[in-house]
Amino acid sequence: MKLTSPDFAHGSRIPPEFTCDGANLSPAFAWTGVPVSAMSLLLACYDPDAPGGTFHHWAVYGIPARRTGLPAGFGPDSPEIELHLAVNDFGRSGYGGPCPPRGHGLHHYHFRLSALSGDIDASPAARCGEIRRKAGPLEIAVAELIGLYERP
Repeated sequence: MKLTSPDFAHGSRIPPEFTCDGANLSPAFAWTGVPVSAMSLLLACYDPDAPGGTFHHWAVYGIPARRTGLPAGFGPDSPEIELHLAVNDFGRSGYGGPCPPRGHGLHHYHFRLSALSGDIDASPAARCGEIRRKAGPLEIAVAELIGLYERP
């Protein structure tokens, strides 16, 4: 599988509009090469460089395997009701953009697309980390796009 974004390239800086310093919108994503055996997809974002350990910014799950992307700004008010949003480590449902502590250095934001052999069964209040753990045994393919962000 391959995961891309028209908003930033792998290994490049995430534009401020997709962070807490801007509009805090989720970037747009496109993907290809989903295995035909996939039943659903999960798109998650996490920061392993956070001072307290991995910080979960986003998890969208229950994405139909036939789907090929998500638009910028996808969130709780988006019309696609068949998709589910987990609660991020900011305590909100949906996307919470990069927002590392000022002066903490460069952080690496992992946007990870997982093709799953089944659906994730979770409550509407499930947190991103829980969704990622539940997805682990169901993963049949993975693609990752890493963006960088730093606050002076």
